[in-house]
Amino acid sequence: MIKIENDRYLRALLRQPVDRTPVWLMRQAGRYLPEYRQLRAEAGDFMTLCQTPELACEVTLQPLRRYDLDAAILFSDILTIPDAMGLGLTFGSGEGPKFAKTIQHQRDVDALPLPDPEGELRYVMDAVRTIKKALAQKIPLIGFSGSPWTLATYMVEGGSSKQFARIKQMMYREPQLLHGLLSKLATSVTQYLNAQIAAGADALMIFDTWGGVLPHQEYQHFSLQYMTQIVQGLNRQHEGRIIPVTLFTKGGGQWLEAIAASGCDAIGLDWTTDMTAARQRVGDKVALQGNMDPAVLYGDDALVSSKVQEILSQYGHGSGHVFNLGHGITPDIEPERVKTFVDAVHQFSVPYHQS
Repeated sequence: MIKIENDRYLRALLRQPVDRTPVWLMRQAGRYLPEYRQLRAEAGDFMTLCQTPELACEVTLQPLRRYDLDAAILFSDILTIPDAMGLGLTFGSGEGPKFAKTIQHQRDVDALPLPDPEGELRYVMDAVRTIKKALAQKIPLIGFSGSPWTLATYMVEGGSSKQFARIKQMMYREPQLLHGLLSKLATSVTQYLNAQIAAGADALMIFDTWGGVLPHQEYQHFSLQYMTQIVQGLNRQHEGRIIPVTLFTKGGGQWLEAIAASGCDAIGLDWTTDMTAARQRVGDKVALQGNMDPAVLYGDDALVSSKVQEILSQYGHGSGHVFNLGHGITPDIEPERVKTFVDAVHQFSVPYHQS
């Protein structure tokens, strides 16, 4: 087994002792960095960045040159799978994702192929391999996917949505149709994530961005059920190392116990969930990731540092905490605030890991 130089993130996910709390940021490679904006302008469009392994590697490495982060995350998009299923994904300038085709009928679900991770999605696997080589075992690489429910919302709605009217109509009027779509997506996501592990990903994260729009029972049936199926289908050991898995449902604080029972290693928390209460509820069953409000980074250095200390105090002593924002970093944050954030986590977390 090849050892990763800084494996603090992996050890925290497995609730093993660490010297300080590891930290990374959702969307840490992205629009808040001027070097990213320059590279995207040169590439011409977002999908070119995603589909060119060398460019995806460069974007992944950009924040690591600025900040003392404990993990890198693959630069890609959650909608690569539906795009590879032939729905025609585009990103307009200043707009969210759009699909040329949507899923409305049984025949649409039946026509969806299961993409080959080393075929239609090979560019993602090539990016993982390229990034892993560039990281040279200094820090771990996180692979990821969207959850079946979240992918389905885009595929049925045709893009971003505020009301989720089409997919909720399908859920209540034709639940078996939606279950058929979710089942096919769960199979595809499992294959996709296993291929990322084979290509070199050291940990995985499943982003259930829109699970929080579901009512209580429907969340269990239409979202968590399929994430649990994926977790159970993953190759959790690779080259002598455990591959930890984090599930993140935005707005999912009311389901922590159920998510912890999925078999995942860690739960991502958004900023609406109290860290102290979350740790009490899940006990030692899983690690916790989060959960500072991204908007705190609009504040000055003193505020950022204060909020970091507040969340560290809420989690308390011991391992099992990965510090992160409660959602992705926003594009108009000053990069200097991120350095303050990362350095504060490392500085102020040390006492929480001393016996």
